[in-house]
Amino acid sequence: MGCFTFIKVMMILFNLAIFLSGGTLLGVGIWVKVDGESFLKIFGTLSSSILQVVNVAYLLIVIGAILLVIGFLGCYGAQKESKCLLMMFFSVVLIIFIAEVAAAVVALIFTGLAETLLTGLVTPLLKEKYGVDQTFTEIWNVTMTEVHCCGLNNYTDFNNSVFYATHQGYYPRQCCGMEDTGNCTSTVAAEMDVQGCFKQILEEIRTNAGVAGGVAAGIAALEIASMAVSMYLYCRLDEK
Repeated sequence: MGCFTFIKVMMILFNLAIFLSGGTLLGVGIWVKVDGESFLKIFGTLSSSILQVVNVAYLLIVIGAILLVIGFLGCYGAQKESKCLLMMFFSVVLIIFIAEVAAAVVALIFTGLAETLLTGLVTPLLKEKYGVDQTFTEIWNVTMTEVHCCGLNNYTDFNNSVFYATHQGYYPRQCCGMEDTGNCTSTVAAEMDVQGCFKQILEEIRTNAGVAGGVAAGIAALEIASMAVSMYLYCRLDEK
């Protein structure tokens, strides 16, 4: 087996795995969207993850769809020896790589900006959906209980919210460090000063920075390798 054939086969198998992984994530994302409660019952221990702050279903669907596209372009492009598909594969992976680097820079250097963006996105959702949408409420209840946090920034995220209005000016019990019973007033919440989930999760990420960095480096290495292989196949096709 020649070098070109070997690399071609490896490219097909690697991207087939990516395609299947994308399909799995897409299916899980649809499952979470349709039946989020059963997902929480099974994977409740993952509540300390950053995935609990954003909409898990849409995140999984988007990631799954992207992996499906990448896997298809790489696998089919290599199998059919299509220069067009290989170039599309290279371009998509390059765009994702650049986006990941940009996101890492924002997360590591511009933490304040990231907090501002998240506040503008998540806080309005808390005010509108917490206490109204059962799945959304359950996600945040599990997160605030397990991570020992309150809201995104602190208890004031619930000011003028639907929950605040319908519960006679009380806050979620987690904002006062309460386990099961008791009314969480603004006075008690201010005294307890429970940190927001953003800061708590940020601390967990910093604590596990080594693992997160290793995973990120591994993903980056795979992306660079896949781009190099696709370019190798693309250039070799000119010689055939």
